[in-house]
Amino acid sequence: MHPSTALATVLVDELVRGGVREAVLAPGSRSAPLAYALEEADRAGRLRLHVRIDERSAGFLALGLSRGGGAPVPVVTTSGTAVANLHPAVLEASHSGIPLVVLSADRPAELRGTGANQTTVQPGIFAGAVRWEADLPAPDAVTPGAGAHWRSTVCRALAAAVSTGGPGRGPVHLNVSFRDPLAPGLPPAGAGASSDAQPDADVQPDADAEPGADGLTGRPGGAPWVTVPPPAAPGAAPVDPGLRTLVLLGDVPDPATGQRALAWAQEAGWPVLAEPFGHLPGGPGVVPHGPLVAGAVARGELAQLVPDRVVVVGRLTLFRELGALLRLPGVRVEQVSGHERWTDPSHVVSRVHGVGALVAAPQRHTGAAAWVDTWTAAGAALSGAVGAAAGPEPTGVGVARAVADVLTAQDVLVLGSSTVPRDLALSLDGTAAPARVVANRGLAGIDGTVSTAVGVALAVQGLEPPAGAPRVLALMGDLTFLHDAGGLLIGPDEPRPDLTVVVVNDDGGGIFSTLEYGDPHRLAEPTAAAAAERVFGTPHGTDLGALCAAHGVPHERVGSLGALQERLAGRTAGLRVLEVPVDRATHRRVRDALR
Repeated sequence: MHPSTALATVLVDELVRGGVREAVLAPGSRSAPLAYALEEADRAGRLRLHVRIDERSAGFLALGLSRGGGAPVPVVTTSGTAVANLHPAVLEASHSGIPLVVLSADRPAELRGTGANQTTVQPGIFAGAVRWEADLPAPDAVTPGAGAHWRSTVCRALAAAVSTGGPGRGPVHLNVSFRDPLAPGLPPAGAGASSDAQPDADVQPDADAEPGADGLTGRPGGAPWVTVPPPAAPGAAPVDPGLRTLVLLGDVPDPATGQRALAWAQEAGWPVLAEPFGHLPGGPGVVPHGPLVAGAVARGELAQLVPDRVVVVGRLTLFRELGALLRLPGVRVEQVSGHERWTDPSHVVSRVHGVGALVAAPQRHTGAAAWVDTWTAAGAALSGAVGAAAGPEPTGVGVARAVADVLTAQDVLVLGSSTVPRDLALSLDGTAAPARVVANRGLAGIDGTVSTAVGVALAVQGLEPPAGAPRVLALMGDLTFLHDAGGLLIGPDEPRPDLTVVVVNDDGGGIFSTLEYGDPHRLAEPTAAAAAERVFGTPHGTDLGALCAAHGVPHERVGSLGALQERLAGRTAGLRVLEVPVDRATHRRVRDALR
């Protein structure tokens, strides 16, 4: 076969042998050998292929598939700007620890630096965002020795993505050069092809190779070329016991680790303030409306709740109030981290523990029950005020709570960034079912959220028959939705998710109204108010129904919280969008009332 066809075929075969079951392709000419190989593997049932025309959407779709299924997912692009469009997804994967495999096609070395069309410097294009990278040259001939090199390279990429002996799970980049011809050889002329078809090259196996295991055909029995043991569980000294300890639970890439942390804190007798990632937090010891209580403690209004020590599990990304607790005078701060790159923006952490510290809880103090009860009672006392402040009409907090109330423990919620996760965290009183929550909190951007949600839905629903698969909902704001409207574009022959997207539409950037830019004193002068509306409010006036109709996606505007919960009852097939209009002015009013 042609060298480029052989290279692509071997790469895809070894990816499958290494456990890859989902792959995303953004088509192009230089990546044609990989496209042919992926389509053939899909047709043979070896993996499931997803084709997207927008590389940025393709990158976040692969990210969502990896988040939902847990395994590395390759995303394949052609050369040039196509590769650069993957950068947002690569950055998110890097900061979130998601095993994303970028497989970029490239021009051969002799065309680099010559002004050849669609040719740039692709090796190193993701700088320090990838855990590992390699640049495979375009082969001139097909040899078994080359096949062994290609297979070994794929094994290294997959091992680095899942952190076998590396610096933590994350994205990897395999840049692959291809020379013409890029398409497989045509059949002989007698089979209906043109008489000038190029025949496939004869390939001779290596005489010294293991029988049935030359570099081109791979190891016997479908085994990977290199078997790499999984990473050992990180050892960790236990966290010391102590009464006045508070646990802050942030974003944890592995949802099982988040659940283990909740049980660990409960056993130790320590209250928990939890961000709504991994799973919706609840149960004994979880403080209702935690960010509001944290703000009061940080401001000195609840001196009896000031802890001696704060243990942070995961990464805090949502509330300044939680960060303020870490900076209280005399408070010792410790971090439980899944890898050596712990988070400490305030430079206050005194000790870092591995996740192995969560295996056994410290000895419970005799006064633990009273300490936990004091914290949880402070949160429970706010529940009535939170409900009243949210109001009966749709507000961000009200919509978030309405969505949380319909979720079951088997469901999956994909959260956008910006206002939505904050509204959800403020609304939770600890009674919501522990549904799984997925969010791109690595950089907390609004990039690719629709595509991520589609990927998560496809992954989790692909694990079980549709009737028994988890129900997947997504909750996001209008700007987040519009930023990835291309995620609605799914070809007629592509796998389609069962996914409901709830869009809180306040016609602009509602989060800025809750920050210093929306301070009423700052906006008292008309010119200042107009300027803030233009550069922060960013009204768009987009008809979301028309946008969805253009993509063939069912859409409905929902005017009340009761109607929203009715629409969310039960399982719905296919992709649909529920739009909930919200007055942007309510964000500041509700947030001020809560605080």
